[in-house]
Amino acid sequence: MSELRWHPFLEEWVITATHRQERTFLPPPDYCPLCPTKPGGFPTEVPKDHYDIVVFENKFPSLQRVPPPPEVEGSAISPVQPAQGVCEVVLYSPEHSGALATMPVPRIERLIRVWQDRYEELGATAGIKYVLIFENKGEEVGVTLHHPHGQIYAFPYIPPKIEKELAASKKYFTQHRKCLFCATLEEEYRDGRRIVFEGERFVAFLPFFARYPYEVYLAPKRHLSSMAEFTPEDRRDLALVLKGLLLKYDSLFNFPLPYLMAVHQAPTDGADYPDYHLHFEFYPPHRTAQKLKYLAGCETGAGTYINDTMAEEKAAELRGVGPQTIAELKQEG
Repeated sequence: MSELRWHPFLEEWVITATHRQERTFLPPPDYCPLCPTKPGGFPTEVPKDHYDIVVFENKFPSLQRVPPPPEVEGSAISPVQPAQGVCEVVLYSPEHSGALATMPVPRIERLIRVWQDRYEELGATAGIKYVLIFENKGEEVGVTLHHPHGQIYAFPYIPPKIEKELAASKKYFTQHRKCLFCATLEEEYRDGRRIVFEGERFVAFLPFFARYPYEVYLAPKRHLSSMAEFTPEDRRDLALVLKGLLLKYDSLFNFPLPYLMAVHQAPTDGADYPDYHLHFEFYPPHRTAQKLKYLAGCETGAGTYINDTMAEEKAAELRGVGPQTIAELKQEG
């Protein structure tokens, strides 16, 4: 069963998808459904003995191209709609033990081209208003398959967090005739203490208003609203900065750092969003090597985050580990 239920107090949709309870949970490496299908082995999601990067529709989707009718009847207060949309899985590599941080820069470039392609194709699909590209890495954030992969959700509506960003961006642009994110970047550069890593075209920084100790935004320096505007040079520099940031994360505590990564970009509802700025958001759950940040009463119950660290200090920690310059990564080709 999969349907959309309206939350009247928050004025946002909740996806109910009961069939996802049956999805695969932490299988052993030799039974990974995301690895290539080996001759004589059990069939996986990829019926080939090798692949580069693969995209396929999720077997346990929250949103479906042809959704079933809702199983319950809504009301005037809480209407119900079919959960129409698309959920895709993106396999980064055939190697089961790899990770985005350890992949060669050219492979990351190809992955970014795949992201760009899926954003454009899914965004052009009738009824799709927003395309969210994201990755969950690590059991600490609920990952059930360790094979390096990400996901893409194509929504029939604009998700609430994006709606808030869009409203803030439009308000600032109306008042100042300037992009809010571009203005934020200018402030970050003027201060300088929270810049973590940068290339010629992209920069990673720990925002002044960070809610997690090691939360990082990664964004183009020039104003881009979506991946549809990427040039080959953009993809190349993004691959370098993305890899550099992830290597810093892994060097922080000397183990692969879990994280949530979400790409925020312009909706695909046919409207223009000249005031919105593409960016990646990273939320690592660790606050120390041994301690996780849990969303407790104030955060989950009230929506107000409490960060018990200083953004400037955490940014300095990240700057001090891993690659220091883009030049160190360019040697990969």
